[in-house]
Amino acid sequence: MKICNSIAINCLIFSTMALPQTNPALAADEFSGPEPHFGSSDVLFEDIPSVYSASKYEQKVTKAPASISIVTADEIKKYGYRNFGAILASLKGFYSTSDRNYGYVGVRGFGLPGDYNSRLLLLIDGHRYNDVIYDSFYTDAGFPVDIDVIERIEVVRGPSSSLYGTNAVFGIINVITKRGRDQNGANVKASYGTNDAYKTSFSYGNRFSNGLEAFVTGTYYDSAGYNRLYYKEFDTPQTNNGIAVNSDEELARKLMTKIAFGDFSLQGLYVNRRKDVPTASYDTIFNSQAENTTDEAAFYELKYDHTFDNQLNVQSRLSYNWYRYSGNYPVDHSADRVPFLGINKELSDGQWWRAELEASKVFWQDHHVTLGGQYQDNFHQFQTSYDVATYVSSDASTYQWALFVQDDYSITESLTFNAGVRYDYFSIFGSTVNPRLGLIYNFFQNSTVKLLYGTAFRAPNQFELNFIGAGIIASSNLQPEKLETTELILEHYFTPQLRAEFNLFHTDISNIIYLTTLANGDLQHQNVGNIESNGLEIQLEQLFYNGFQGRVSYSWQENKDEVTHQRLSNSPEHMVKLNLIAPLWTDKVFLGYELQYMSGRKTVLGGQVGDYVISNLTVFTQNWVKGLELSAGVYNLFDEQYFDPASDAHKQNAIEQDGLQFRIKASIDF
Repeated sequence: MKICNSIAINCLIFSTMALPQTNPALAADEFSGPEPHFGSSDVLFEDIPSVYSASKYEQKVTKAPASISIVTADEIKKYGYRNFGAILASLKGFYSTSDRNYGYVGVRGFGLPGDYNSRLLLLIDGHRYNDVIYDSFYTDAGFPVDIDVIERIEVVRGPSSSLYGTNAVFGIINVITKRGRDQNGANVKASYGTNDAYKTSFSYGNRFSNGLEAFVTGTYYDSAGYNRLYYKEFDTPQTNNGIAVNSDEELARKLMTKIAFGDFSLQGLYVNRRKDVPTASYDTIFNSQAENTTDEAAFYELKYDHTFDNQLNVQSRLSYNWYRYSGNYPVDHSADRVPFLGINKELSDGQWWRAELEASKVFWQDHHVTLGGQYQDNFHQFQTSYDVATYVSSDASTYQWALFVQDDYSITESLTFNAGVRYDYFSIFGSTVNPRLGLIYNFFQNSTVKLLYGTAFRAPNQFELNFIGAGIIASSNLQPEKLETTELILEHYFTPQLRAEFNLFHTDISNIIYLTTLANGDLQHQNVGNIESNGLEIQLEQLFYNGFQGRVSYSWQENKDEVTHQRLSNSPEHMVKLNLIAPLWTDKVFLGYELQYMSGRKTVLGGQVGDYVISNLTVFTQNWVKGLELSAGVYNLFDEQYFDPASDAHKQNAIEQDGLQFRIKASIDF
């Protein structure tokens, strides 16, 4: 069942360094106001990448009022990433977990088991993706786009509700996919890996002489999963001695199309993912091969983007969105020794349309002003849970709208003040106002200090408000969660290719929503949690002209409940990461290596999982035959046995993760 009985929190967000490289094909018009000076090195300035998502216009990351990470398509290939969770886990402060049903994201120590990533906002080419039932997105095969068609990922840390509203609590992730000109022809990819995991995809894209640009891609993924998984909590003869057989299969299908002509573009996306669940969560029958979940999502968006002669940029978006979840949970209704087995079924269906309008322009040469508004009509939010004994359902219709404004004021060439505020109105609870302030100072020519303050919120979702079942009663009076954070960021270039970053952060989160046990034994979502978080992060990265690049980081975070002073579950205190790309043979063969250390974590049900170190190694080759790329990867290279804390939906205290795995992959352009 799609239930999280834990104190669920996600995070303030860390500060990873953006690699000093960018894709010119993606760049929009650069900010025309004064830029920071980094000595007399034009090369240094040119190497600093640009980011769009931090302020809704293109600017250098050194000017952005946030800590930024950028992941490129080239890195995705050379590190051999297999899913979106692995990409995020490579970044400072992020970590990926799994309960063998869904993939989750933790960041800066926030990632309690069972949360559906509702405190991070996912954008696909700028389109808001989180659904209107659970506010969810997933990092496994259910991620909405194939990672092979990602051109660039922009990660903006920190509260971003001043521009993006709900869900942008700890940051936003904007996934920018390929366009027709990026593909410029046809491509076929195929891969095979551990557990008979097959993936095939086809893409075609082009920009035609008449100005029309088109891109289409489809992906099919099938993994048999582990045919035998052992759980000591079920180690009895009646439950197959704790062995779940053939209960780990995963299937996913994805389709995306993009068409652009002039100032207009049309995008459509569909994803369907089905996963068998081997863990017998929510007191289901162990080793039944009948527990599974299916998630489907789609959206269609029409966008207009035009820059006038006076450099006024106007954008508008109109979209229809759909999300559907279904779950089958085998349950035992036997009484008085009379066998009576059944399937508890859950179904959620959400449909909504959304309209956005925003404008951006430089005034008086030193004020870059962005303003806009949004309206969203959630006209269908249906949930039901039923079996032979019960039947409950809810169908809500809600709406929300917002207005926002932001000004980037370049006080001098080296000092910038960023101020933004957004007003949101929700039909379910009323209004909320969230500001963001940032002072960005470039001193000593090649150093930057950012002092940032902001608030953010997450509106209660329909699952938390209206779901009834499994002992849960409705919660009609929930208020939004609130976050307030202050962050200090220091960035320094030792050379044009060697960069360091140091971050200190403090955040307070109030009105956390989680399931509470009432006096009569019922469960209800309530605003009862307050969390205090402190941390620091250090990162050093180097980019060499000969193709070598490396990054090493250390993160410390302390997240405690303000009342009990206890650490949160699934919250590591220390994380260390090393990333390295090395050319083994000029521009033809590359080695990608990752090492990740995570300290022990507290579990929901008591106890702790141990620390671990895992390594991933990929060999990537290109340019031997025109259009052909090959790679081979080994994951968890030394077969480390490690566990992720389970949510209280499980009988298990922790879920064992994958051991040594491999994948081979081929890609050819036509």
